Amino acid sequence: MFSKFKLPNQLPGENPVKILRRDLFILFKKVVLVFLMLLAPVLIYVFLINVFPVIWENQFLYAVLVLAGSVYFLSVWLFAFFYFIDYYLDVWIVTNRRIISIEQKGFFSRTVSELKLFRIQDVTVDTEGVFPTLLNYGSVYVQTAGSKRNFHFEQVPDPENIKDEIINLIRKDRKRKEIEKEKLKTQSNTSIIK
Repeated sequence: MFSKFKLPNQLPGENPVKILRRDLFILFKKVVLVFLMLLAPVLIYVFLINVFPVIWENQFLYAVLVLAGSVYFLSVWLFAFFYFIDYYLDVWIVTNRRIISIEQKGFFSRTVSELKLFRIQDVTVDTEGVFPTLLNYGSVYVQTAGSKRNFHFEQVPDPENIKDEIINLIRKDRKRKEIEKEKLKTQSNTSIIK
């Protein structure tokens, strides 16, 4: 499991730069939806008690309604728990050497993938809609030389800043690679001369 102090399969000299999750507004939308789902049975109860007061006198029907209400509330709780787990366990980690994507898919499935910075060809930002524009969140796509977009940071806060940081990290990583190549060349030339 990922810890703030230790990266999965940490490379030598690698340091985390950014740890990203979806914007809090996405979680807020799910909380409002759950609240509305919890409010619906209360409204149905008030409707039934006012329109059909006889229903509550029949013991069998009363038991069926209590059972149906219990199953409904349990389903809403499970729905809320699933969305919280999906929100909390979807993490994208940007380091000075690579990008790590940890995506939760359901309760018992997780995908962990990584992409080295020097392989990145393009970084694109996509902000669509009123709320994403006003609240400054959107998606960041990181693409390698292939035609398929390899990484997709969904609904992250301040996507333009994230794109700029990734591009700066790519430049630094390429400079580091060039310096390492030059050191190897000078070492090989030195060993040939001796």
